[in-house]
Amino acid sequence: SRKQERVKMTRLRQTVAKRLKEAQNNAALLTTFNDVDMTNVIEARTKYKDLFEKKHGVRLGFMGFFTKAVCMALKDIPGVNGQIEGDEIVYNDFCDISVAVSAPTGLVVPVIRNAESMSVAKIEKTIGEFGKKAKEGKLTMEDMKGGTFTISNGGVFGSLMSTPIINPPQSAVLGLHRIEDRPVVRNGQVVVRPMMYLALSYDHRLIDGREAVTFLVAVKNAIEDPTRLLIDL
Repeated sequence: SRKQERVKMTRLRQTVAKRLKEAQNNAALLTTFNDVDMTNVIEARTKYKDLFEKKHGVRLGFMGFFTKAVCMALKDIPGVNGQIEGDEIVYNDFCDISVAVSAPTGLVVPVIRNAESMSVAKIEKTIGEFGKKAKEGKLTMEDMKGGTFTISNGGVFGSLMSTPIINPPQSAVLGLHRIEDRPVVRNGQVVVRPMMYLALSYDHRLIDGREAVTFLVAVKNAIEDPTRLLIDL
C-alpha cells in the first residue's frame, strides 16, 4: 500500500510555523550548552514530595525549581529577559515565563505571569492548571499572550539534547532534557550522578555570549544547590 493523506494545517499549526520561521529569519540565533547535576533536587523532591502534595494538592516536579532558578538568573542578567523593538531594547523588570505544554493540537506555551513573586507550590499549581486546560482544549489566547522568557522541557519525551528556537519577540529560551546516570569526576573520583543537559538558545543581537553563559551557569548553580533558591543567592 502507498496511501497518502492530505490534511489541512490547523490555524494553530500555521501560526506556530509562521512564528518559528520568523524567529529564524529575524534573530541571530545561537545556542550554548551546559550540564547540571540533579542529585540534590532529586533528593529534595523525594524527601518532600508526599508532604508537598498533601499540603498543596499538586505534585512536586522539577519545573518549579527550574522556574525559580530562571527568575533569579534573569534578575542578574536582565538582557536575557529583554526584547528588541525597532531600534530600542525593552528591559522587563518582571518574569512572565512561557512554559511549553503538550496539547492534542500540538505544543502550546501558556504564560506564568509574575513568576518571580511566586512560590514553588504556586508555580507547580499554575503549570498543572495549564496542563489540564491544554488537554481539555480550554487554553485561551490570553493564557498564551505575552511572555518574556520560555522554558521548554523536551526531557519528558526522552530528548537528550536540542537547540530550541526562541519564541518571538522573546530573546531566549531554556531547553531541559532527560535525566540519565552518567560518570562524572567529583573530588578526583569517578562517580555516577543523574545528569541533565541544559541548552540556552538566544538572540545574539541583544545577548552576548558572556551573558548567555553567565545566565546558564547561574541556573546550573541554583539547581545543584537548591538552598540558593531560598536565600536568593
